[in-house]
Amino acid sequence: MKGLVFHGPGESSWQEVPDPGIKDPTDAIVRVDTVTICGTDLHILKGDVPEVRPGTVLGHEAVGEIVEVGSDVRTVRPGDRVLVSCITACGRCRYCREGTYGQCRGGGGWILGHLVDGTQAEYVRVPYADLSVHPLPSTLTAKDAVLLADIFPTSYEVGVVNGCVRPGDTVAVVGAGPIGLAAIATARLFSPERIVAVDLAPARLEAARRLGADAVADAREAPEQLVSDLTDGLGADVVIEAVGVPETFELCTRMVRPGGHVANVGVHGKPATLHLEDLWIKNVTITTGLVDTHSTPTLLRMAAAGRLPTSSLVTHTFPLDEMEQAYDVFSRAADTGALKVVLGEPQHDVVAVPAA
Repeated sequence: MKGLVFHGPGESSWQEVPDPGIKDPTDAIVRVDTVTICGTDLHILKGDVPEVRPGTVLGHEAVGEIVEVGSDVRTVRPGDRVLVSCITACGRCRYCREGTYGQCRGGGGWILGHLVDGTQAEYVRVPYADLSVHPLPSTLTAKDAVLLADIFPTSYEVGVVNGCVRPGDTVAVVGAGPIGLAAIATARLFSPERIVAVDLAPARLEAARRLGADAVADAREAPEQLVSDLTDGLGADVVIEAVGVPETFELCTRMVRPGGHVANVGVHGKPATLHLEDLWIKNVTITTGLVDTHSTPTLLRMAAAGRLPTSSLVTHTFPLDEMEQAYDVFSRAADTGALKVVLGEPQHDVVAVPAA
């Protein structure tokens, strides 16, 4: 088969790689129909995630069809259409028993495209398949479903839930890329008074408005002043960091009100300064986190019911074998306007027509 292989910082290629096979009785092999590219994949290519070894197939999000299962797999079988989650869960360790699958100590957590070969390929081996793939309702398209493998549960759990968004809150989302936009969409489920989006790109700020932001601010034009003006000098109740650079994290800590929450979602490759000389007196809660995906079944039901604007984030589509072109477009989002790129051939049911 072919897959997108990481060769070291700045180097990758779409090339032939060995077909995956069943290694453990809890494995499943999935034929990949649809994948997407995550900002974390770009961090890997920049060298920000040194645990990823050269030779690894990247990717941790996919929709596909089960083609083979190990002897211990009970919840899916060949022919099932499934969502491959970005998080793998053994189901037995302490963290999995608490529902914090992202911290799995039994060989799971974030492993696809990180510690083992991932989903940006024609086939993928998924360990612990019973808890790590989700059967898909027939009403949900692959383009909608694939965004539920990572960005929507990540934004919802690590941003909105960890940030404790409540009705009537002022929520500021710093970064209007895919994660930030999904945070805006899921924050609206809790009826905040207002949502403020901050970014550098006018196209992304316009997308934030379409997805429910009540106000937008250019990151270069003192967005903390806008938040202060909107809240009578108080500050935002919840600030969600969705970029992953020191400047945006420090901006978030300046925008939050005393007693408020800063929920960091962005993947950071460099240290950020924590200004405790200002924050120690403000009763501020700062959370970090890797998604656990415990919300994925709920989000799947909501998407199937039309309650989540998933595919509205998709700006570009490619065949699977144009992976390198898709990475180029996604990595130059400021020039291309890319939010999410989705790769895969559309699947069509074959309808038998009786002879006249």
